[in-house]
Amino acid sequence: MTQFERLFSPIKIGAMEVKNRIVMSPMHTDYGNRDGTVSDRLREYHVARAKGGVGLITLEMCTVSEFEPYMAKTIGLWHDKFLPGLRELTSEVHKHGAKIIPQMAHPGPESLSPYFYGTDTMGPSPVMCHTTKKMCQEMSIEQIQATVVEFGEAARRAREAGFDGIELHAAHSYMLVGSFLSGLRNRRSDRYGGTIEARLQLALEIIQSVHQRAGADFPIVMRISGDEYMPGGRTLRETQFIAPILADAGIASFHVSAGVYPHTSWRVMPPTGSPLGSNVDLSAGIKKVVDVPVMVVGRINDPLFAEDVLRNGEADMVVLGRALIADPEFALKAQQGRLHDIAPCIGCGQGCIGRKPGAAMSCLVNPSVGKEVEMAVEATARRKKVMVVGGGPAGLEAARIAALRGHDVHLYERDGKVGGQFNLGAIAPRKHELGKLINFQTVQLEKAGGTLHLGIEVTPELVSEFAPDTVVMATGGEPVRPPIPGISGKNVYLAHDILAGKVVQPYGNTIVIGGGLVGCEVAECMANLGDNPMIARTKITILEMLDQFGKEMIVETRTLTMHDFRELGIDVLTSTKVVDILERGVVVEDKKGNQRTIDDVDNIIVAIGVRPYDVLSDKIKAAVPEVHVIGDAKQARSALEAIREGAEIGRSI
Repeated sequence: MTQFERLFSPIKIGAMEVKNRIVMSPMHTDYGNRDGTVSDRLREYHVARAKGGVGLITLEMCTVSEFEPYMAKTIGLWHDKFLPGLRELTSEVHKHGAKIIPQMAHPGPESLSPYFYGTDTMGPSPVMCHTTKKMCQEMSIEQIQATVVEFGEAARRAREAGFDGIELHAAHSYMLVGSFLSGLRNRRSDRYGGTIEARLQLALEIIQSVHQRAGADFPIVMRISGDEYMPGGRTLRETQFIAPILADAGIASFHVSAGVYPHTSWRVMPPTGSPLGSNVDLSAGIKKVVDVPVMVVGRINDPLFAEDVLRNGEADMVVLGRALIADPEFALKAQQGRLHDIAPCIGCGQGCIGRKPGAAMSCLVNPSVGKEVEMAVEATARRKKVMVVGGGPAGLEAARIAALRGHDVHLYERDGKVGGQFNLGAIAPRKHELGKLINFQTVQLEKAGGTLHLGIEVTPELVSEFAPDTVVMATGGEPVRPPIPGISGKNVYLAHDILAGKVVQPYGNTIVIGGGLVGCEVAECMANLGDNPMIARTKITILEMLDQFGKEMIVETRTLTMHDFRELGIDVLTSTKVVDILERGVVVEDKKGNQRTIDDVDNIIVAIGVRPYDVLSDKIKAAVPEVHVIGDAKQARSALEAIREGAEIGRSI
């Protein structure tokens, strides 16, 4: 029996045969053109995943209605004018043995039509649109029937464009079909609402319309929430009731997700620290009641785990999203047994689900996503001797890419191990996966021929002796001690020192100054001491100057953090500035300038960020032909930005 006997076995979805059980999830990229057409960038992104061995690609959400956009660059299926670009996409994907289907939807209550056209959003009932914060209008019977026709016509175009089927978005009490299926948003009392069977009516009519116009043999996959995990929402038992009805109507496969947006968005898009295979219990439950293939999505980012899900009969196919952003060759590398070569998704969400609205998708782990052609690693024309100073993720990435290009790369790290601040972040609860990236970068650097020098402080004399052609300074940042009276007190600690184990972790009533990522991480680490009688009770209060803590966090991570804070009894005071540190307390000031004293404080932890640490570049510029300063050593920035900068420097040397 092979290591991945199930994962790489073929399967049929209706009339479509897929070469393996790996499905690429539909993920909005903002790579398309503003007019709804497929761009070269979007096509190259999908072709890279097809080359990488994925069995079935699901194209990001394509809208069926011209005046109901989901995003600014939503791909269109509402007109025949889109067919040439879509045909080119499907043809290129098929050349590499992958199948491809578009996810079709009408955004319904979540349409951006108010922004683009000044019109009202539409939905099953007059409920609030989470995107626009406005009430949507209840659809009339005539509007519903017109939309049913739009779905059928869009499916016809999908077939004419060479797609192998379609996916119908009906999950998360979201988009039009999902909102009709859910009692959370469907409050109608006509034939489209009032009972669970009536809420199915729109989906059933769309299935019929698709088969009438695209053919009964054109497979329909349905994305559905196995459980909505909200009071008043649909439970797994209710989904088990409706799934056979939908299958009998013509659904060829179910793509099982969970939760509703935005209330339980961390279940929809589970971040770092959420359980692996978060929905496999739901897919297993649905498999019990239907005879069509069941796909499952949700934190499946490891091929061994994926194989385990299939072997245990919890699903027939696994749906990967961010794992395929991080590494387009995930499937190919797994099939070849090259597991250590798979770039790991760490669930950070910084460049994908947590990016700013309108920004194109990027990736902390894979800076070349969406730039597969222009950021391809090419062999250097002239081999250089490269010294990289600093073994954090930015330095490791610069060194890895430079070594892959054929340079003689030597990375120096003054500590006994690489990783930099990622090592500290990985200590916090739910953050251990950060270490996977450091391990990947290290292994790949050594495989590419790079050399690591650990425990060595780089000096101007060492640089002179080494005589490099290029030096990349990636020495990171150092923690900031703000100029607050009392900051040098014996009960004042730096968060970095506690996380690094440089000081004995204090206990008792503790104030954390700073509610950013590091402040939250150190608070959770310390509060985990709880009521341990061998140590003592530790009570944590975070003081944050801004009006919100954890502003750097993606929404899903922040939601989980808030839950943990409640469980651990961690208090957070926002809009609160520390103006004085006393022997047993702190003086704070609110945004109106009012001051008060917080007494009975045993410890103060400082976690207000870092400043650049670079004591070398100016001293060596005269002696080295090429010196680059990157990451926090240049300016404090996110890991996403720092690693991207490392990747760019590695390609430019």
